[in-house]
Amino acid sequence: MNEQIVLTRDADATQIPSGIPHRLTAGSTVRLMQALGGSYTVMTDMGYMVRVDAHDADALGLTPSAAVAEAPQEFSEKLVWDQLRTVYDPEIPVNVVDLGLIYDCQIAPLAEGNKIDLKMTMTAPGCGMADVLKADIQRKLSRLPSVKETNVEVVFEPPWHPGKMSEAARLQLGLDVESSPFPMH
Repeated sequence: MNEQIVLTRDADATQIPSGIPHRLTAGSTVRLMQALGGSYTVMTDMGYMVRVDAHDADALGLTPSAAVAEAPQEFSEKLVWDQLRTVYDPEIPVNVVDLGLIYDCQIAPLAEGNKIDLKMTMTAPGCGMADVLKADIQRKLSRLPSVKETNVEVVFEPPWHPGKMSEAARLQLGLDVESSPFPMH
């Protein structure tokens, strides 16, 4: 991480945290900050932090992880949660499940497969990355076997706070679990 990369071709990106589309041009230099869940967070030479999706990894001279592209064979609730754990906040190196952003996940059988209804939140109500993370979740869940429909709703009640994070996430981020004013779930 934190290595400088010269783009080999133009690539689309999303500015963090505003969610504004951004175009990276061939020959420009970026610094790789995070490569998790099939997406890449880079800092541009102009000081913008942007997210680059897996389909533009080659512009960064990278190859998306094969594990991200693999689709498991048998559908289960565990498989849904495992897939959700491959979606990462572009600013924080923790997945959306361990960050406590997933508030509800309902799986219902359909005539020819399964429907997944999900409620998620963001760490801040004004975060422009909501649509990006929502699309990432929908794309990854829709690739699961027998999933025919996915609905992701972004909600802000109850408000997110650090106490919603898993203990592992809080330890990873160096937050003091013992003295936190937020209860662990």
